[in-house]
Amino acid sequence: MILPVTLVIAAATGLINVWLALGVGRNRVSNKINLGDGGEAAMTAKIRAHGNLTEYAPTVLILMALIELARGPSLWLWIVGVVFILVRLAHAFGIVRPAPSVLRMVGALGTWAVILVLAVWALTISYQAEWTPPVKTMQIAPPAA
Repeated sequence: MILPVTLVIAAATGLINVWLALGVGRNRVSNKINLGDGGEAAMTAKIRAHGNLTEYAPTVLILMALIELARGPSLWLWIVGVVFILVRLAHAFGIVRPAPSVLRMVGALGTWAVILVLAVWALTISYQAEWTPPVKTMQIAPPAA
């Protein structure tokens, strides 16, 4: 089964991930930092922006995929997915700005809100579903030749 909503949001997340990784890589090359942050606050911020995305994205994408498998694609799932992408972009732009950063706060709180919405949605689906045992099928042997 194809999960169009999850696929699009996962692809967008992947593009953001590569963009953030390239930012870290460019900063490493320009500042000659082989490993770690080299004591540079800007480098730490770029590393954390990338790391933070990779920490939260799997939970969101797994929840989205399971909800889409259970209920199919929906406008609400699209909205939640697009909000996730927007708040992750806000976080990425906000974390490299001096604190306090409204964009970073919107990104963090928005990500938590998306996860909370998806988690409650998933729990709601799980409690609405009626469990039925798997159906056993009989294998019929082909006639002997």
